[in-house]
Amino acid sequence: MKVGILGLGLIGGSLARAYAIAGHTVYASVRNESMLSFAQLAGAVHAPLTQNNIGQCDLILLAIYPDGCASWLEENAPSISPDTLVIDCCGIKREICRRSFPLAERYGFTFVGGHPMAGSQFSGFKYSRADLFENAPMVLVPPRFDDMELLDRCKRALAPCGFGSFSVTTAEEHDRLIAFTSQMPHILSNAFIKSPTALRHKGFSAGSYKDLTRVAWLNPQMWAELFLENRDNTLFELDTYIQNLSAYRDAIANNDLETLTALLEEGKRRKEEVDG
Repeated sequence: MKVGILGLGLIGGSLARAYAIAGHTVYASVRNESMLSFAQLAGAVHAPLTQNNIGQCDLILLAIYPDGCASWLEENAPSISPDTLVIDCCGIKREICRRSFPLAERYGFTFVGGHPMAGSQFSGFKYSRADLFENAPMVLVPPRFDDMELLDRCKRALAPCGFGSFSVTTAEEHDRLIAFTSQMPHILSNAFIKSPTALRHKGFSAGSYKDLTRVAWLNPQMWAELFLENRDNTLFELDTYIQNLSAYRDAIANNDLETLTALLEEGKRRKEEVDG
């Protein structure tokens, strides 16, 4: 299989490594020429992704910022073969699906929205690894939900990544859920670490601190774009969280043991309901 990859950050680089190790030919496109050369030396990429070989790709994976993915697809759609499967790996789905589904229909190739639910607090090719997606969930947003042949095609094409499960949803539902499961934790972690007490935490922190602050170490530009492009859902989750925080604060400020205990019990019970 010939695989074209747009972007060689953590996600794109890990995709390149996974497909290269599985014996597939990997073409890649990245702004930084030195990074492309490094990826080639590392054996993750065989050659640049160019106008001359885009049409040869069986699979194209888009792994840069959402607007960049959509813009690249708009520019290169005429060169993509009707036999090619294109999957994006962006953190939000509404905008890229809105722009990409019509392109696929117009030029005859197949586009499916995708979101690999795996990552790291670190970014860049140097942190990429072939097993990043091993047993991780993969979310798919197909143009039609009743096309089981297409879903099977996606699973076969993504097999070298080693995903543990696949979920199928709409772009709208994806963005609603991802605001809660991904975007909010990054905001909370990034805001929490700004306490002046953080400068003196060493020797007084354990697992809970590490768990809460791990994703404060993020890619600011990328996450800012994701928050703003999904701002309606992100604001809903943020407003809900602020409202809940206010209830805890009021109970503590009022020395209200009964209310505070009830709030904590409610949170514990909710955790048991959703994850227990």
